[in-house]
Amino acid sequence: MSASAAAGTRLIVLRHAKSAWPEGVPDHERPLAGRGRRDAPAAGQWLRQKRYTPDVVICSTSRRTRETWDRVAAELRPPRTPPTGLPAPEVVFEPRVYQASASTLLQVVRALPDRWRTALLIGHQPGVQDLVVSLAGGGDDDALAGARGKFPTAAVAVLTLPGGWARLAPGTATLTAFAVPRGPKGGR
Repeated sequence: MSASAAAGTRLIVLRHAKSAWPEGVPDHERPLAGRGRRDAPAAGQWLRQKRYTPDVVICSTSRRTRETWDRVAAELRPPRTPPTGLPAPEVVFEPRVYQASASTLLQVVRALPDRWRTALLIGHQPGVQDLVVSLAGGGDDDALAGARGKFPTAAVAVLTLPGGWARLAPGTATLTAFAVPRGPKGGR
């Protein structure tokens, strides 16, 4: 049994890292800013250190979310470390996640097959925060206060679910962690 299966069903929600606002670039195609290129790997390092390894990644199709995933993925198993024996997560670029409401995100998550015990959802505000806050029926007090207060770029929320994906509903999950990993200042 994998570590994620032993822990039950888990939903990890990640807001994309800080994006740039280049003139004339459509919203969907906005890239990460310098800070986003630094913070996304920090989010991946945090996930690796906490052993939150996804079986599947559901990612918005926007450029900034795809670039966030690329940098997170590189840190889940850094190139100079031996293989963990865990398979790489399946990655689904889901158009419905782009600028989605919490109710749309919930529909996407509820449709996941139960063979995936840990899912990482990478999306946008305000949908990601609204989803986390609505699902959390309780949990760590600091994590709850953080998720309810502000959900900045590269923020990560971890929810433990009582059963399979199809039974997920508002108030049924436990928020076990909330973090805002930041990369070093300076650099690219």
